[in-house]
Amino acid sequence: MSPITVCDDRIAPSASIRNRAARIFHALTRPVALLKSCAALAMCSTTGCLHPKIGPQSLPIDRAAYSASLSDSWKEQALLNIVKIRYVDPPVFVDVGSIVASYTLTQNATAGGTIPTSGGGSANVAGSLGLSNSPTIAYAPLTGNDYIKALRAPLPVSVVFAAIQNGIPADSILLSLIMSINGLRNQRVSLQGITPADLEFHRVRELMQEIQASGALRLAVNVNPDKQEANLLTLRTRDISPEVLAAIRELRGLLHVNPEATELRLVSAPFASSDTEVAVQTRSIVELLQNAAAQVEVPSEDIARHRAVPGFETGHDFPGVVPMIRVHSAKTKPGDAFVAVNYRHTWFFINDDDFFSKRAFAQLMELFTMAESGPKANQPVVTIPAR
Repeated sequence: MSPITVCDDRIAPSASIRNRAARIFHALTRPVALLKSCAALAMCSTTGCLHPKIGPQSLPIDRAAYSASLSDSWKEQALLNIVKIRYVDPPVFVDVGSIVASYTLTQNATAGGTIPTSGGGSANVAGSLGLSNSPTIAYAPLTGNDYIKALRAPLPVSVVFAAIQNGIPADSILLSLIMSINGLRNQRVSLQGITPADLEFHRVRELMQEIQASGALRLAVNVNPDKQEANLLTLRTRDISPEVLAAIRELRGLLHVNPEATELRLVSAPFASSDTEVAVQTRSIVELLQNAAAQVEVPSEDIARHRAVPGFETGHDFPGVVPMIRVHSAKTKPGDAFVAVNYRHTWFFINDDDFFSKRAFAQLMELFTMAESGPKANQPVVTIPAR
């Protein structure tokens, strides 16, 4: 049987019918596409792709921020304790034991719409996002018998001269860490104030700095037959300028050592037992803090009322004393300070452009790491959620 082909134009749909069908089709499909786009956008906005502060991306940001905060708090704690010692107020050191930062991310998204058969239509999308950060910081007060002993024990002589060999200026090290060298006394602090150093001591500082800069000063460790270590201070006399040779000769004369000796044995003692020894008395960290505290410029009325021990005052130096560090004071908070703390309604600070005080302060803070406090057992720990 042959197929029947109908070509009657009356049966074919008119143009108006085709246009209406197309409009209905677009009306039905446009909200669906819109809903898909909105749902995708909502899901992306409520996930971590738009939040670089969580996940692996947060590590550089958090680490830098916590490092800066720890550094600032460490400096402020050190300066505060220096100022407190000037007022005969016992210093207290608190260590940050741990920092645990946890993030919580909550998210949800909804999408909906209506597609009427008559055309038009509507779509809606909704979402919510919650991000919380709950760091927990553990504080441990530094205390205990071992820690106090470490603070009060004189620094090892080898550590002091190793710092000179490693490039720290000799004049600064001798001024801050040495009590005496072969009987020449450094400036010292008591409740009566500051006693100036022997003039020869300051000359030794200058000569040591000059010899150090030339590279003619070295620290060596020798092991004797009894397997005991001996620290030797060596003075190189070859291939150096006549000016440095003259400085070495003058240094030997001031220290009363053998003028021909190139190796001098370093010992921890007030006086040398032979002309090939350099007897050194070092300060403890507590004594170093006390000397720094005496050079804090406290208000004059606090000294007049016996609130602070004698020493430097605001706007006045102490006669005959070489300042190791300059800590200024003011009633208002300084605008440009390296570190500043408020104590007894007065601001104490180190100027940011005072390079020498900043260097001395940094060296003081580094010395705290040398305190061999041993195991920190049975210490109280305070854990504070920082919300």
